[in-house]
Amino acid sequence: MKSSRWAVAAVFLGMVTPSLAQESAKTLLHPLFQDHAVLQRDQPLPVWGDADPGAAVAVTFAGHTVTARAAADGHWRATLPATAAGGPYSLTVRAGQVTQVARDLLIGDVWLCSGQSNMELPVRRALDADSEISSATHPDIRLFTVPKAAAVTPQQGFAGPVSWQAASPDSVRDFSAACFYFARELRKTVNVPMGLIQSAWGGSRIEAWSSADALRAQGGMDEALDVLALHAHDPAAANARWGQIWQQWWTQREGATPGDVPWQPDASHTGWHAAPAPLGAWERWGVPALSSYNGMVWYRSQVTLTAAQAAQPATLELGPVDETDVTWVNGVAVGSQYAPGEARRYRLPAGALKAGTNQVVINVLDTYGDGGLAGPASAHAVRLDDGTRVVLDAPWQYRMAPGAQAPPPAPWQAATGLSTLYNGMISPLGTFGLRGILWYQGESNTGDGAAYADRLRGLRADWRTRFGTDLPLLIVQLAGYGRPPASPVESGWAQVREAQRQVAADDPHSGLAVTIDIGDAYDIHPPNKQELGRRLATLSRHVVYAERAGAASGPVPRNVSRTPDGLRIRFDDVTGRLATTGAKGPIGFELCDADVRQCRYADAVLDGDDVVLRSDGVAPDSSPHHGSARVRYCWADGPVCTLGDSSGLPAGPFELPLEEAGRP
Repeated sequence: MKSSRWAVAAVFLGMVTPSLAQESAKTLLHPLFQDHAVLQRDQPLPVWGDADPGAAVAVTFAGHTVTARAAADGHWRATLPATAAGGPYSLTVRAGQVTQVARDLLIGDVWLCSGQSNMELPVRRALDADSEISSATHPDIRLFTVPKAAAVTPQQGFAGPVSWQAASPDSVRDFSAACFYFARELRKTVNVPMGLIQSAWGGSRIEAWSSADALRAQGGMDEALDVLALHAHDPAAANARWGQIWQQWWTQREGATPGDVPWQPDASHTGWHAAPAPLGAWERWGVPALSSYNGMVWYRSQVTLTAAQAAQPATLELGPVDETDVTWVNGVAVGSQYAPGEARRYRLPAGALKAGTNQVVINVLDTYGDGGLAGPASAHAVRLDDGTRVVLDAPWQYRMAPGAQAPPPAPWQAATGLSTLYNGMISPLGTFGLRGILWYQGESNTGDGAAYADRLRGLRADWRTRFGTDLPLLIVQLAGYGRPPASPVESGWAQVREAQRQVAADDPHSGLAVTIDIGDAYDIHPPNKQELGRRLATLSRHVVYAERAGAASGPVPRNVSRTPDGLRIRFDDVTGRLATTGAKGPIGFELCDADVRQCRYADAVLDGDDVVLRSDGVAPDSSPHHGSARVRYCWADGPVCTLGDSSGLPAGPFELPLEEAGRP
């Protein structure tokens, strides 16, 4: 498994077919409702499952019985009355002669914990793991892990077996550390059973977690979403169409050479070189230009077939690829995956092959570490449906594509596609009752951080449509990662943090957990998930449980105003007084010019609940100061920033325009 600062590579588990999802749902009760489950207190309880079409279904729970009738497709749904925290209970469902009973159910608060690898990171990889695991016996905290699955259409069932488990040394070991530590801390003041649902995938982009309808509403993705919809019933046509879109990107990208079409059989031979055999990571080929190269490389080979062979249905088999490929046969795109280290199997469309020479071209994009197409010559072949396997019979050639920007990912790719994880890992949860959502994601979107606020607002509205209006969303702001800069820089990480701050601030049922101070400059997965859990629990007490004592987080910026003594930043939610660490005045503030987007560090002093900025000792009324239109704080991938308050909690990163009069 490999990781990068932009995306943590995840094991590619493939697309979920409808038959797989249906197979997991062929029980009277949906798999969510089984022994040891936790159901949401104080709200009506939806329950559903499958029975014979038209069957009468009786559901009994906590002294109440409700009835339903299975629809023509066998699905049934009933709603039980709201129940206070407590248990254990049994849930009994009868349909004709069939009865199913789920035992040891508790009523409490249920939390959905979702995002990418920092949410997925298990207790065994977090700080002080051995001690934490050995003491992790909490029978009233129940754990449920959604199997990893990507799908091109919404699924009703899970891709594999699932279970609810009481928290124990065995069950917490591989469960989300952030999610578990949050619930453990929260129960100190909210003493009810806690149900934790982990649905996370390392390296995933936020677009993969939103429904197709929600993404269409955001705009700009219709073409890719149309291809995704086509893939559901005609994958070959979708691959070919996506190839055309990708090819258009290639020919129109910055720096493109007119007429450069490497995927075509008659493409120019200029720039192509013999690749070593067997293939492997290009960093190990002994080619100086490739020794530390992260980027794009083209490969090509060919296979010779008889007319009878070419007429057969067939599959192209390729060895492992790191990380992302787009593959063509005779100039027609046949597949694309983001699946680091995984072999490829692409079903070829009718007419793709011909008698004689057939050219295979692969574009490989690698962003970190060892990249390329791997495997011996025998790993790359055309497998005919009669069982014959014809190995590619021409030596591989390669061609670098230095400086090429990252291409658009195919919309069906698991972690980086559109709606794929929503379809495979959120849709199967149906309308299960929740108390709130913990969201820790964004590292994989730092390459286009300016779009993140719209994406996050869209996801929040989308999931509330499914799970309930005004459902609380607790957002983990990205932790610091990377070496501090020597001068002000633009930062995709800072853009995502600012988007997270704005989205949390514009909704009373959302909150932001600041983690800038508990990151790790050298590890994209900061191990101190205990402190993260404490901060999320504190945040939830304010946002979800309406506690008024203390602050929900550290100091929160209110506005920036121009005063005779400098630019004055007013903070709210200050516990005690503003404080700094490691220096007399706070570090990490910048003054920025809105027109040319130039920024410079600013000296800062504390004044009550305010911070006053001056630029390089220049008087407040001089032109450099008056040119400042924005103030930034902690604006870098891994910044140095020292402002907090008496509680020990930090002020989070932010950007504010000078004219802002209130919170964003």
